[in-house]
Amino acid sequence: MQKAKRVIEVMSVVLLAMFGASQQAVAQDAPKPGVAPSYPKMAPVDQYLMANREDEIALARSAAPESISRDATVLVLGRKGYEKAVEGKNGFVCVVGRSWGGPFDWPEFWNPKIRAADCLNPQAARSIIPIFNLRAKMAMAGSSKAEMLSALHAAYKNKQLPELESGAMDYMLSKSSYLTDEGDHNMPHLMFDTLVKDGKDWGSGAEGSPVMSSPYWFFYPDKQPQMKGLPPILVFLVGVGSWSDGTPAGMHSH
Repeated sequence: MQKAKRVIEVMSVVLLAMFGASQQAVAQDAPKPGVAPSYPKMAPVDQYLMANREDEIALARSAAPESISRDATVLVLGRKGYEKAVEGKNGFVCVVGRSWGGPFDWPEFWNPKIRAADCLNPQAARSIIPIFNLRAKMAMAGSSKAEMLSALHAAYKNKQLPELESGAMDYMLSKSSYLTDEGDHNMPHLMFDTLVKDGKDWGSGAEGSPVMSSPYWFFYPDKQPQMKGLPPILVFLVGVGSWSDGTPAGMHSH
């Protein structure tokens, strides 16, 4: 019971940072002690790159159990965006996400420390990886948030990005991820990408429920009009009690 309680506590911290704020925090405009600092602009490109390609491959694979990630395609970030480092055979794609893959109103959108190991199942790989690729290409070219958002709107309008497939989900179970400046910085969890309109349909945020949810593109209500023309993706997050290697989850080492 204590372990489950700890997982839920950590999950709350990560969701608060990864998706901008919790449902309860939206109504509270004043900054709180311990809230992660904002990053108003992109850092130098080199700060988003990993020095060793093999280290990035290993980190990406660590997002999921070895039984899944060993046969997955692996992408690494290069100076022009994501590049295929390993050709897989099971339809999964493992990648190390950067901060600019998060919601556009997330205060850590340009945080160069973020290293989010993510292994997407075939449905998510087909639906979400094209978004990753477009964002990465534009970020590495020095594009602004506004330019990135405009390109996404145009891509969906012109049918250049696919619709979200049913059953899309991600493993994020790496011990070595850095997800946020908040709290413990990391936690093992699963994410489910859906077109569900109301998180309450999954019991999100209910007392005692391990399920939390957040819109994919923007969190804060005053930003929602900018979502018009983008698929209304709602992401559900469920914390788990162990890392991808099977060891129990605990405090992050960073």
